[in-house]
Amino acid sequence: MSEIEDDGGPPAVRARGVSVTRGEAEVLHGIDLDVTRGSVVGLLGPSGSGKTTLLRSIVGVQEHVTGTLEVLGRPAGAPSLRRRVGYATQAASVYEDLTVEENLRYFARLLGADAAAVARTLDRVGLAGERGRLVRTLSGGQRGRVSLGVALVGSPDLLVLDEPTVGLDPVLREELWGLFGSLADGGTTLLVSSHVMDEAMRCDRLLLLRSGRLLRECTPAELLAETGAADAEQAFLTLIERTTAEGRVAS
Repeated sequence: MSEIEDDGGPPAVRARGVSVTRGEAEVLHGIDLDVTRGSVVGLLGPSGSGKTTLLRSIVGVQEHVTGTLEVLGRPAGAPSLRRRVGYATQAASVYEDLTVEENLRYFARLLGADAAAVARTLDRVGLAGERGRLVRTLSGGQRGRVSLGVALVGSPDLLVLDEPTVGLDPVLREELWGLFGSLADGGTTLLVSSHVMDEAMRCDRLLLLRSGRLLRECTPAELLAETGAADAEQAFLTLIERTTAEGRVAS
């Protein structure tokens, strides 16, 4: 985990009463949260809980969002945030007919980053040795790292990552989380979604989402203490059981 320093400025992300509708269905329900700058924040929950929808809302590409949602002190999706927010989707958003390095150079030009930033990013994501390979020849995990590199190359203040460790072996997962920690130590804020509960313990704070509702905003230690569980997965299950029981009593 990173050493968090609060500079007294606005949080990296501030949400108040954020809801999202899709057709006639509401898929996010009145989300309130704050993401502290320079921290690694885990957005955790089972598949279908609304994690991707929330991340898309924060980045500013989600439609039908209501409520107040601010990113780095500006409305989510504001043009001034384009170079300050990096976003890596679940599916690698890169050009398969270009090489690894060509992809990074292309996006670096769009973001005003130089050749040194490209070289540094290739090293950071462990792809310096693959720089000349066409993306279509890479494994799924390698493509994911190219996508991460694209999100990183502009040195964003906020890095939003949607399930970045899916398809990675344990060694690469460990390396990636090490990178996240070093980025946060350097002042970058990371919002990382996952459905792998053991990754929760690597975060500074947790946002626990289920069925489009935020169950808890807490630290890993607070989650374990509140539930009395030995690990994050059991803690999350315990929290769901308690929340369900409370809902039955309330009804």
